[in-house]
Amino acid sequence: MMQALQFSATGDLAALRFLELEMPVAAPGEVLVEIRAAGLNPSDVKNVLGRFPYTTLPRIPGRDFAGVILSGPEQLQGQEVWGSGKELGFTRDGSHAQYMRLPVSAVALKPATMSFAQAAAVGVPYITALDALDRCQVVQGTRVLIIGAGAVGSAAYLLAKARGARPLMAVRRREIFEHYLERGDRAMLLQGESDLAPAVTQAFDGSTCEVVFDTTGFWLPAAIDAVGRFGRIAVVAAPVSGVVEVPILNLYRRGGAILGVNSALYSMQDCVPFLDRIGEHFTQQGGGPSDFRTLTLEQAPDAYRRCDAGSSEKIVLVP
Repeated sequence: MMQALQFSATGDLAALRFLELEMPVAAPGEVLVEIRAAGLNPSDVKNVLGRFPYTTLPRIPGRDFAGVILSGPEQLQGQEVWGSGKELGFTRDGSHAQYMRLPVSAVALKPATMSFAQAAAVGVPYITALDALDRCQVVQGTRVLIIGAGAVGSAAYLLAKARGARPLMAVRRREIFEHYLERGDRAMLLQGESDLAPAVTQAFDGSTCEVVFDTTGFWLPAAIDAVGRFGRIAVVAAPVSGVVEVPILNLYRRGGAILGVNSALYSMQDCVPFLDRIGEHFTQQGGGPSDFRTLTLEQAPDAYRRCDAGSSEKIVLVP
């Protein structure tokens, strides 16, 4: 038997239960992973709330994990691995449990420099950030405005800085703004939408930004005014209505482009090369993510509720 979170209905977080379930058994071509840490993402919460019609029930949620292979091919047994993917928690049982079975091709070797908790905090936020930077052609010297300092925004700032780009973090809360300044990083306080473009131009010494990464879903119209010629805007979130009024005239006059970035487009196997690249970064730099809080699986239902209420605190679950 194993401890796990599971939901058998959607639409209410009360459907999420902490249960004793049968331990999974790896089939041929699979591995059984003992989960040492698992990330909690907003998409996990939305999944229980029924925002993803393709989810099959009953289901153990959780997309991101780090752990140790217990059974499978002999050469992999005992290996420390991590992973993510669109299937996990949606069409096959996910990581918010003590054990999980996966295809052999769905796991990547965890960097030795990272703890299990650090590795579990990577997954969705860093894959999303890396995908956005790649598709927006962020390279050395690129002026990048990142709106929102949650897990995805923080990951984007770190990875953009590592490329030699010029990231600028835009936040509403003064304590986060001051935290970035204390680290020697670039940040600005968000004011009104009409103030965004002039504030960005001032921060970049009279230049517009080349890329905007809106992680909040609320700044797309203002972001269009903040980018220059052939500017790129990446979005990863939207209002509950799913609708935003866009000043399309301003967009096409700039030759601008809006890119939707969605980590749920990537399978478990697709995520392996992303994680290999991210792992290489942390191996070279040392350490790993540190801005997260660890909770037990038993405490997880309350963490789901806090996330649904708007908390941006990154949570890692430790069985």
